[in-house]
Amino acid sequence: MRIKKKTIIRILTAVAALFAVYTIFIYFLVSACLVPSFMEKLDAFEELTEKGYSEQVHTTDISTNRKKAIEVTKEWLETAERQKLSRYTEDGYKLVTTEFLAPEDSHKWVLLLHGYTGWKEEMYPFACWYAKQGYHVIVPDLRCQGESEGDFIGMGWTDSFDCGLWLDYMLEQDAQAQIVLHGQSMGAATALIMSGNQTLPGQVKAVVSDCAYTSAYEMFGDKITEWFHLPAFPFVDNACLMLRLRGGYDLKDASAIDAVKKSTTPTLFIHGSKDVMIDVGMSEELYAAAACEKELLIVEGAGHAQSQDKAPEEYYGSIARFLEECGL
Repeated sequence: MRIKKKTIIRILTAVAALFAVYTIFIYFLVSACLVPSFMEKLDAFEELTEKGYSEQVHTTDISTNRKKAIEVTKEWLETAERQKLSRYTEDGYKLVTTEFLAPEDSHKWVLLLHGYTGWKEEMYPFACWYAKQGYHVIVPDLRCQGESEGDFIGMGWTDSFDCGLWLDYMLEQDAQAQIVLHGQSMGAATALIMSGNQTLPGQVKAVVSDCAYTSAYEMFGDKITEWFHLPAFPFVDNACLMLRLRGGYDLKDASAIDAVKKSTTPTLFIHGSKDVMIDVGMSEELYAAAACEKELLIVEGAGHAQSQDKAPEEYYGSIARFLEECGL
């Protein structure tokens, strides 16, 4: 009898120890993917940047167009009138944005949203183009990135609520505002999630979604295998539970594909045909599922977030035509 009790105790102790180790691992996994301060300690930012660069398409035309866009943007920034703004979220985090000012008689506004582990300055070439079309441009650092505060990257979910602060600002400045949401990657998913919110102001007239994912849950299911060589189940589901407890949201909440099924905002979906980070099939799925007026542009030969550099005339020309059709 004593032997059996000792055996049971040993088994229970071993199970408890394994559970503790597994819980610590999931805690580490969530932090390594969604907490910038933790990622910096692991040099994860550098690794992701290097990996992302290695997976991009490297052709002469992309490199040349990219350099040209940077030069044009730098020249524009020398004279562009701008100001820095900040707002506080309901949970107490300070968010920071740059506003590029347009002529006072313009009612056209655009909210530009960067991607995962990105920052507002990455979107300045887009800001340059929109400003030259007469738009007031709002370019924020999303939660927990750049100059904005936060504990966890929002993957489009918490960001969709945070960005409501910038919509409120636009409408405070201009009751007749006609607003475009334009995002890349995670920023695109954010814009799509916003479009499915039934409380979205009617002044939002169009969405430009550049290389969005269908859902953060599905994307992390793919990446956890690629990055950590682990099966998606049960690790992603357990990570969702951990994130719910620590960050107050679930990766399943950040579902762009669920949002577009409810959207009534005209949306232009853009994706590079050679995107390795987020497969082009995700934009095709989003396009097929969207209930709104919609268009799909697949840029041949472009990698992740490279469409504007692979084919700038096609990219910006398609956006210009689409926005014109939306009355902008």
